[in-house]
Amino acid sequence: MEDEAAIQAVLADSYEAWAAGDAEGMVVDYTADATAIMPGSLRDSREVIRQNMALGFAGPLKGSSTYNKQLSIRFAGRDAAIVISQAAIRFPGDPEIPEDARKVNATWVMEKRDGRWLIAAYHNSPVLAPAQ
Repeated sequence: MEDEAAIQAVLADSYEAWAAGDAEGMVVDYTADATAIMPGSLRDSREVIRQNMALGFAGPLKGSSTYNKQLSIRFAGRDAAIVISQAAIRFPGDPEIPEDARKVNATWVMEKRDGRWLIAAYHNSPVLAPAQ
C-alpha cells in the first residue's frame, strides 16, 4: 500500500536523522503542533521536540542510534494512522537488539496533510514495568 510505504519512509528518515545526531532532520516530518510524551516528559511542539533532541545529541545521546521494530499500522480514515512499534536507544558498543529492560512500546499518530504523511504525536512506555 502506498500510504503504508510513505509512513514507513517518514519513520525511517527520523531514525536515520537520530543516528546522524541531526535534531532538525529528526523533526522535519513532525507537525508544528506535534506532541511527544515519554515517562516524565511532555514536549508540546515540533520546536520543543527539536530543542530537546539537540540538547540530547550534544550530551547523553551523542553517538547513539535506535533499535526499531514496527509491530503494526492501523489506519483511522484516509488521513490518519496509528503505528505501534518497539524501540530502544542504542549507545556505541550496544548489541543490535538491546535487552528488554531498555525497550519501550511506542505509539506514533500519523496525519496526512496536503498529501504528505507527518508525525502528529509520539508516546512511549517501558516494555517491562519498573520494579515495585
